[in-house]
Amino acid sequence: MTESWTVDEADDLSDPTDPQPPEQRRKSNVWLEWIIVIVVAVTAALVVRAFVLQQFAVSGHSMDTTLHDGDRVLVNKLSYRLHDPNRGDVVVLKTIEGAGERDLIKRVVALPGETIEYRSCVLYVDGKELIEPYLDPTVVTPNSCGGDQSKLTVPDEHVFVMGDNRGGSKDSRDIGPISYDDLLGRAFVVIWPSRDWHWL
Repeated sequence: MTESWTVDEADDLSDPTDPQPPEQRRKSNVWLEWIIVIVVAVTAALVVRAFVLQQFAVSGHSMDTTLHDGDRVLVNKLSYRLHDPNRGDVVVLKTIEGAGERDLIKRVVALPGETIEYRSCVLYVDGKELIEPYLDPTVVTPNSCGGDQSKLTVPDEHVFVMGDNRGGSKDSRDIGPISYDDLLGRAFVVIWPSRDWHWL
């Protein structure tokens, strides 16, 4: 005959040789679990910031009125690992000698192999006027459109960038075409302040 037995909930099944009470062990496990969660979260955030997505603060007025001084944008740092830059992209650049600024933010207006010319406030690409609906006519005026750019062919794996505030921008007219290697990523949305929120 098989003998059966049951355990009463009040029975104490703890190991009398275990120096740590069960309640203390549970607390230790909870702390360990939280430490693991925090380490994983911080590591993931650092990886995302280094390789995928980063927030940048706009400093200055070279992109008025598309972007304002103090705006915060999200930058896709993976973008140009997957495809080449496109005309019209708003890009963040690495620190470039002679630019006088750190982490410039500008717009791509010409691509590798294209010939660019800027004269009398009009931008020409391969001899044709480029229509630029993103320019604010109250900012870019005949009296405030910056210096000209004589004809120049953009080298391979380079882009020509300009600020949307043509009269207040230090860009490829001053520092030349920008190498793909100097592109940190593509800015794609303004996230702060909320009144300036929009896609780029």
